[in-house]
Amino acid sequence: MDEPDVLEQEARFCTVLLSLGSNLGDRVRYLERALEQLRREIRIERVSSIYETRPVGNLEQPWYLNLVCMATTSLKPHALLEYIGAIEAVLGRKRGSERYAARTIDIDILAYDDRIIDEPDLEIPHPRMTERGFVLEPLVEIAPEWRHPSDGRTALELRKDVIDDVVRPYADPPPVLAAAPFL
Repeated sequence: MDEPDVLEQEARFCTVLLSLGSNLGDRVRYLERALEQLRREIRIERVSSIYETRPVGNLEQPWYLNLVCMATTSLKPHALLEYIGAIEAVLGRKRGSERYAARTIDIDILAYDDRIIDEPDLEIPHPRMTERGFVLEPLVEIAPEWRHPSDGRTALELRKDVIDDVVRPYADPPPVLAAAPFL
């Protein structure tokens, strides 16, 4: 029997952490558009400032703009992943064989409540989040006491362990969220 995409009515909304990045075109606008699209199915509670970061893997590409948001959703993890994939496609993300290719938008699920999911198509918490300053710096800004479900370390503790990433402030949180009602 297939599992419904939305949590049962009596269940509470789940808290999710998402990382958004863009290094092609109008990077700020892609981040704003992604947040606007996300708001259609999730309630965005907090959004970090935007940070500019060196690309991972293939260094011969433009620098990224990154942010992290905390949200609540009634979508189950796989339904959320599908929704994110649809947003990426609408915003022009082209998935190819190169793992670290430049992209208009990249949205990753960092955490889904305190769940640990290890499946071929979905790993939560994100398996490389603890190694990436471009994830941890904005996460510390909005949720410094968030705890990694696998080892219990806070976002602040995790960030202190990542010292070689270039992460520099770029802009305040996108204004699109200032009065963003949940639709």
